Amino acid sequence: MQNNKKQSARTVILRPSVGNATANTEMPHPAAVAKQIKRATCLRPGLAIVLGSGFGDVASALDLDREIPFGDLAGFPETSVAGHPGALLIGRMVGVPIVLVWGRGHYYEGHSMHTITFPIRVLAAFGIKALLLTNAAGGINPKFQPGDFMLVRDHINFMGENPLRGYREPGLTQFVDLTAAYDTALAGLLRNAARTAQIRLRTGVYLAVAGPSYETPAEIRAYAKLGADAIGMSTVPEVIVARQCGIRVAAVSCITNLAPGRTKNPLSHHEVLDMGKKVGPAAIALLKNFVRLYGDTERKGEKSNTFGLEPARRI
Repeated sequence: MQNNKKQSARTVILRPSVGNATANTEMPHPAAVAKQIKRATCLRPGLAIVLGSGFGDVASALDLDREIPFGDLAGFPETSVAGHPGALLIGRMVGVPIVLVWGRGHYYEGHSMHTITFPIRVLAAFGIKALLLTNAAGGINPKFQPGDFMLVRDHINFMGENPLRGYREPGLTQFVDLTAAYDTALAGLLRNAARTAQIRLRTGVYLAVAGPSYETPAEIRAYAKLGADAIGMSTVPEVIVARQCGIRVAAVSCITNLAPGRTKNPLSHHEVLDMGKKVGPAAIALLKNFVRLYGDTERKGEKSNTFGLEPARRI
C-alpha cells in the first residue's frame, strides 16, 4: 500500500492494524515529545524503570524533580487499571538520575501495540540507555510462591501481535534480533541487588498473553510444557521496542498469585494489588540496590558495550 501523504518530521506513519478502517494513522514523533520532557527538567538520566503492578510503592523512594502526567504528553496511553497512575517521574534515587514510568497502558485496555510502546520510544529519544521493566505475574513454575520475585531471562510472546508490525521510522529495522533480548550484565546487577537485600530472586521465562481474562488451567498446563515459568499481560511489547531502539533491557516479575490450576482460589486483580502492597518494602529495597549498583558502574566509566549487547542493527 502506497503512502500518498508526506511524512512530517514531527510525526510517524503507522500502517493499519487488523480491523482498523483507516489507511494510515499519525502519531507524534518520539523526538518531539522527548524535547518537551527535556524542557521540563535539567536532569538527563541514562536509566529508566517502568513500575508495573506490585512495584508502585517504589515511586516513594524517588527524590522527585518533575512529575509529568501521561495526559500532558502527546501519544502516551490513557491508563484505566488500578495501580497504574500514568505519569513520568524524573528525579534521583540514591543519588542516581532516573526516570520512573509510573504505570503503563495495556493492550487489553483497547490500546494499539504502537500506543502502549510509544513511551519506550520517547525514552529512547530522551537519551535512556538502560531500561528495567517490572510487572506482576502469575506463577506457573510449581516452585514459585506469591511474593517471590523472578528475574526474566527470556520470554514467549503469546499476545498474537507484534509492536513492530506496521511501524515505519527511518533508521530503525523491523527485523530485530531477540536472541539475547535481556542484558546479562544488567541481570547480574539485579542478582547482586537481591543478594544485598537478602531477597530470593528466582529466574525464569515470562509468557505474555493479551488478556484481560485470566487463563484456563488447560492453557496453563500447555504454557508450562512450552517452558513458561510465569505469565502476565505486559512487558514483552516494551522489550521488543526497546531492543529495536538500542536500549539495554532487564525485567523483574513479582509473583502476585498462583496461575489457574495451581490454586483453588478465584483470581482477581485485587489479589494482585494486595500482594503488591505486601511486597512493597522488598521491591523498594531491590530496586534501590539495583539503581545504586548501576550508578556505581556508570561512575566507574563503564562503556555501554561492556554490558554485553550492541545496539540493535539498523538498516
